[in-house]
Amino acid sequence: MATAQTLTPLPVPTGPARLPVAKRKTASGSKPLIQIKEELPPSERVSFDASKHIKFTPPSKVYTMAELGYSDRHGVSPIGVSEPFPLFSDEAIRQMRAEVLSDEVWENCQYSSDLAQCQLRGFAPEYAPFVYDAWKSPETLAIISKIAGVDLVTAMDFEIGHINISVQSEEQKNKALAAVAEKKRRDADEGVAGCPWEDEQPIVDWHTDSYPFVCVTMLSDCTEMIGGETALRKGNGEVVKVRGPQMGSAVILQGRYIEHQALRALGTTERITMVTSFRPRSSAIKDDTVLTTVRPISDLGELYRQFTEYRFEMLQDRLRDINRLARDRHRARRPFDTRGVKRFIREQIEFLQHMEKEIVDEDKVQKGVVDDSHLISEDLKQRSRKRAFAALE
Repeated sequence: MATAQTLTPLPVPTGPARLPVAKRKTASGSKPLIQIKEELPPSERVSFDASKHIKFTPPSKVYTMAELGYSDRHGVSPIGVSEPFPLFSDEAIRQMRAEVLSDEVWENCQYSSDLAQCQLRGFAPEYAPFVYDAWKSPETLAIISKIAGVDLVTAMDFEIGHINISVQSEEQKNKALAAVAEKKRRDADEGVAGCPWEDEQPIVDWHTDSYPFVCVTMLSDCTEMIGGETALRKGNGEVVKVRGPQMGSAVILQGRYIEHQALRALGTTERITMVTSFRPRSSAIKDDTVLTTVRPISDLGELYRQFTEYRFEMLQDRLRDINRLARDRHRARRPFDTRGVKRFIREQIEFLQHMEKEIVDEDKVQKGVVDDSHLISEDLKQRSRKRAFAALE
């Protein structure tokens, strides 16, 4: 069992914010300077089989929201974050890499934003049937739900297998290692702590997720990796970091309610993570989903269609339930629950108003630019605004 010391305190970042990079979907064919491919002959392509491709071992530790300094009512579950745990087999990871790093995905599903430089999303099930089936599998959902402390389903098909990529050449890798070593030596000579190197150039900057829970799965070999942890903001503002998963392993995080950041990694030419989002299965549980961080990096028509579809299904379930309760009360010769019905109506009006707010007109969405409304901490909001102003200069 891992101990709580794995949650290592970090200083609150005060250094300069990273400037935005390219902000357009690159369906036209623009690709990173170093494109990663994973070749897998058609004869080796297989369908997902839970009995072969899930290699699950329970996490050694799960941290509650209370342990992270939040109220148990802050979110949809008392669980905050897990330690890394094995989830998928080596063969499953090979199949996933072959699908998500294909030419079709690079050409049609690549995005960039001021939170992350290279992202692949919206490719399942069309280009990635194995990935789709892996996350839709009842066995996978049961594992994720048990760790999260609430029965979960994938948030939307568009959010299955979102990929964050950080890639560099061998020369760049060696230069980065040398630069960090030089910085440590210089800071030691000057007798100053300096800004930790992992705070510089994060893979994904500070944010909260759009959906209640995420499962972050590592698709890269991390044997030589230095850093690459996830930094979390606790309820009191303290920053701690959670050890990153190894290839095939995963971490579960109630990311809608906890500010977090994917820290810089050294010692490797790639860091590829797959992030799949989840929401409670029950329509009776609140749904705080927002589209803030995903709207600027999505096919809006498809995102909005799937968002409205599942939200309208939730509303249908709730209307059936309230109607059944009212009918049962009538049959039992009980008085009509005026106060309860009026409260229910107000709640559903708020539910629909929230939907209307999240469905922003297409001509008002700036591709790749994420505003600061997803952040909780005021200092991080100020950093975000300074970064936005700097980008305009």
